Amino acid sequence: MAQVHDPSKQNAVDMNKARSATSIDTPAVRDFLYSKSNGSARWHQRERIVEVLSKDPLFDKSKKLFSTRKELYIRGQALTKRLYELQEIQGWSEEDITVALSVVDEGLSIGLHNVAFEPVFRIQASPELFSKYSELIANKGIVGCYLQTELAHGTNVSRLETTATYLPDTREFEIHSPTLTSTKWWIGALGKTATHGVVQAKLILPGGKDMGPHLFLIQLRSLDTHKVLPGRIIGDIGPKALAGFATTDNGFARFDHVRIPKENMLSKFAGVTDEGKYVTPPHAKLSYGGMLYIRSGMVTTAGWTIAKGATVAIRYATVRRQGELGPDGLERQTITYPSLHVRLVPLIARAYVFVELGRALTRGFDSLARGLSSGDTSQLAEMHVMTSGLKVLVSTTGIQDLETARRSMGGHGYSAFAGVGRMYADYLPAATYAYLPSSLQADFIYCSSELRYEGENFVLDGQVLRAALKAFRGIFASESASSSPVKASPLSPTSHYLRLLLDKDLVPPELNPASWTQAGTAILLLEWRAALIVHECAQTLKEPDATATQRVSRAVTEAFVAARVGEMIESLGTVLKEREAKIVGKVYLLYLLTTVESSLVDLLSFGLFRATPTGNPPRSRDPTRALRLAIAGLCGELLPEAIGLTDAFGFSDWELDSALGVYDGKAYEALWARVQEEPLNQTEVTEAYEASIKPLMMRGRKMVAKL
Repeated sequence: MAQVHDPSKQNAVDMNKARSATSIDTPAVRDFLYSKSNGSARWHQRERIVEVLSKDPLFDKSKKLFSTRKELYIRGQALTKRLYELQEIQGWSEEDITVALSVVDEGLSIGLHNVAFEPVFRIQASPELFSKYSELIANKGIVGCYLQTELAHGTNVSRLETTATYLPDTREFEIHSPTLTSTKWWIGALGKTATHGVVQAKLILPGGKDMGPHLFLIQLRSLDTHKVLPGRIIGDIGPKALAGFATTDNGFARFDHVRIPKENMLSKFAGVTDEGKYVTPPHAKLSYGGMLYIRSGMVTTAGWTIAKGATVAIRYATVRRQGELGPDGLERQTITYPSLHVRLVPLIARAYVFVELGRALTRGFDSLARGLSSGDTSQLAEMHVMTSGLKVLVSTTGIQDLETARRSMGGHGYSAFAGVGRMYADYLPAATYAYLPSSLQADFIYCSSELRYEGENFVLDGQVLRAALKAFRGIFASESASSSPVKASPLSPTSHYLRLLLDKDLVPPELNPASWTQAGTAILLLEWRAALIVHECAQTLKEPDATATQRVSRAVTEAFVAARVGEMIESLGTVLKEREAKIVGKVYLLYLLTTVESSLVDLLSFGLFRATPTGNPPRSRDPTRALRLAIAGLCGELLPEAIGLTDAFGFSDWELDSALGVYDGKAYEALWARVQEEPLNQTEVTEAYEASIKPLMMRGRKMVAKL
């Protein structure tokens, strides 16, 4: 009798073959992803920390999916406490604890203290306030949150309703929520955790003069009992969509004439005298650094998030066999179907680009922060534009890529045990939380009387458009796009594409099949697209089309990223050996080509595709066909490297928490093991049988008996 083939046993065989087929030195690429200079040390640091956490019983994830939201919140607080216990036990440095927090994928409330409350306080607190609270904040002696968003207003900070009225007689500020819609809402860590908060409120001076939004430190709960202090109504806003961020207590707060000391105003850059006179900040935008810090970390986060989804999806597609029979007589591995790998391999490219781009952005923010500390705001506008556009690009892309990864896994992708659905739910709000300084809000309304977006990416798109038009006008003598260019001021990295409008000898590239082997072709096309779409927008500013803001923002940002990718490609030879540099170079090229493909509407609209049909008669009249063939060809070339390239992300099975994305490829065995933990499977007969199922069936039988 012939031996029956067991597909579940084939999984490990297929994974081993795929892993052995890769030609790159995976550890070398992994070290490159973690840092160009000391990647090996950073990787081993992370590996050491993951080893500790994954073996700690409290960090076991096997029951997490079966927990209620309340249980998950309590679990999150227990994990937080344990992390800081481990810091002492293990002798972890501050950098170590930061890494530990980053590998815990459960949306801990303490994260809002670390990335929103503490940075804003450190940047904007007066020396006196800093001295009083900085050590408590750093050592978690108090836990904070950042109270900006309100029930009816989010990103539009200038319209926030909460007030902070200065009372000169007692040298106090009175924090008040005058309406229901002024209730602070969506505030992470506020619901049940935070003891203090930095609240954004309109500063009202004696005589009723409104000075706009400013920041104030306010105590929320007793440090002895954790009870909410008088004059405050605080609670949790409830579960989020798709059960995302279950461990985070996003909360609401209302204030009833709560008085705080005058020194609790974050007054490093702006303040009030004892008599109630406003002290003008040395530079109106010095206070924006905290928001840019929050935004700057989103690029790296997006890269690693896409990396997780890509790793799971590509591993499962490697061991999943469906459809046609292959040369080995078995159903083909789904990853071998071009219709699938042409969707999945580009995820690797976007992850690699965003991880490296995020590191560069972090370095840029560090430089900005050093400048701000000494009053230098020269880098602020550029960083604002850069982070605005990139926040929109990476969050939109990340959400799409996670859904692509989930769908690629077929029906099993909808299982919570696949893991990608949870990643998607937790990453989804990235597109609707945004950070925008209040005085820039007025500049958003460049040609419209409407400003209705509360926290969408669309708000930040407007900032990129404004900056693009300002840069354009800096080149031309007047606002008319037909004017002759004047002496050009130096172009910043985010407006470097505008150089193409200054020299009539610069023309778009001629396109042929060989064009797509060169990164420069794609980069130049994306820069031309940005230049022409900004030129067009400047000409039609009084009659904009409905999508102009988003199209300009996307084009300008993708041109900026493309130029950075070109620099990345040029530097590969200095940080990787020849083979690895060649493969990673192809990964970067794939990013550029797929970006061009997603931009075809604009490129065709402006006549930038001028490819001539070949053959007699022409085989194809589609000028974009060569591009698509190049993308398909690159995906095919990179396919044997897909497992190695995703292994280089360095994720452990504990981090991925996915039955379908296990390292050894034994997806079906892992999925079978997971379902045995389902609480419904712990009893043979469900409790619902006697209460509901049995009465329903008895009713049906009685009705049949009466017929």
